[in-house]
Amino acid sequence: MSGFPTFPRGLTAPVLTPFEDDGVVSHGRYLEHARRLLGEGCVALVPFGTTGEALSVGIDERMTALDALVDGGIDPSVLMPGTGLSNVPDTVRLTGHAVGAGCAAVLVLPPFYVKNPSDQGLIDHLEAVIAGVSDDRLRIVLYHIPQVAGVGWPVAVARRLHEAHPDTVVGVKDSSGDWGTTAAFFDVDGLIVWPGSEAWLLDGLGEGGPGCISATANVNAPAISGVVDLHLAGRHNEADAALRAARDWRTGLGEPLVPAMKRLLAQRLEDPTWANVRPPFEVAPA
Repeated sequence: MSGFPTFPRGLTAPVLTPFEDDGVVSHGRYLEHARRLLGEGCVALVPFGTTGEALSVGIDERMTALDALVDGGIDPSVLMPGTGLSNVPDTVRLTGHAVGAGCAAVLVLPPFYVKNPSDQGLIDHLEAVIAGVSDDRLRIVLYHIPQVAGVGWPVAVARRLHEAHPDTVVGVKDSSGDWGTTAAFFDVDGLIVWPGSEAWLLDGLGEGGPGCISATANVNAPAISGVVDLHLAGRHNEADAALRAARDWRTGLGEPLVPAMKRLLAQRLEDPTWANVRPPFEVAPA
């Protein structure tokens, strides 16, 4: 892991993507929201993950929006954009752009259209991406969310990829929702592991991880980042209680989560445009 820039321990937010009323990405709101999240205690940001409606946003749109963040003053060393698509050429294009922008790492889904791929097929896919980008600055975090993507990164595959490319395949975001799976990723020597929910934040910190990547950071960052502060200060009982409160608060958001969070932001910011989503999502009722 000698080449990996170390993120501070804490909360990482997968950033919601705002859309104007005509459906285009709202760069001004995007930059403002990124600044707000960092100001509220987030230590890093994931543009265009699941929460950012990534697969409803075009490749050129993603690159332009990422440029808007960096040009607007967001330090690329705190950015881990999602770049994984179901084919190698587009994944290479998005990934190479992120590396060129100076991003600390990229978050890469497996090739998700062909179901039940072999372990070797998954390895071949990612190694083709690594070869296509061909840049020593490339740092990949595997994005494991099989219940959504239909395909995951098995622990055995993550282990083989990390062992073969220790300075390139450096971590995994585990959004499986299963702590047993997350713990198995932690057992891979040298692999950096982010649980994909604040539910496992304290468990992950206890295993030496950097924190969690939580969707609800978009609307509850101060409370979740406060849990990290309490843990790092050794106030573990208070951290447990604060995490329970943060999780209890989440239950009132509603589903689907992305439209619900956008509606909440629209209300908080008195900006109805924030409620906009792209199909197949529908705007959450007011």
